[in-house]
Amino acid sequence: MRSRISTIFMLAFCPWLALPVGCSNLSDGGSDGDGLAGTSWRLVKIRSMDDQRHTPDDRSKYTLAFEADGRVDVRADCNRGQGSWSEPAPGQLTFGRLTTTRVMCPSGSLHDRFMRDLGAVRSYRLRDGRLYLSLMADGGVYEFEPAPR
Repeated sequence: MRSRISTIFMLAFCPWLALPVGCSNLSDGGSDGDGLAGTSWRLVKIRSMDDQRHTPDDRSKYTLAFEADGRVDVRADCNRGQGSWSEPAPGQLTFGRLTTTRVMCPSGSLHDRFMRDLGAVRSYRLRDGRLYLSLMADGGVYEFEPAPR
């Protein structure tokens, strides 16, 4: 009975369980490696919960580099910045205040969305060599691949 109630709850509140990142415990079993410290990533795509997909024209224009001291270096198209990151619990991720340059990026840039959404990141998962960042309130999933350092 308890298993049936859990299944109903998951289906009711997490209808997109078929995606690589769902409402499961993000730190169990599917995690590669030891966390984010010392890793660098570049954006592959953004999946919105309304089934829209956005891909950057150049993956190297949208990057995150997680330093072991809790600092993160960000590239968002024509802008660069820094801030802080923390992992309050396994699989959870929050970004502190991010400061960036304020260059006007060309039309079609994902800069504004990328920077706005970093503040809404609540969890992450490392799976099959990729990093998936999940936004609060099922706002979307960002998929990254390893970036050269």
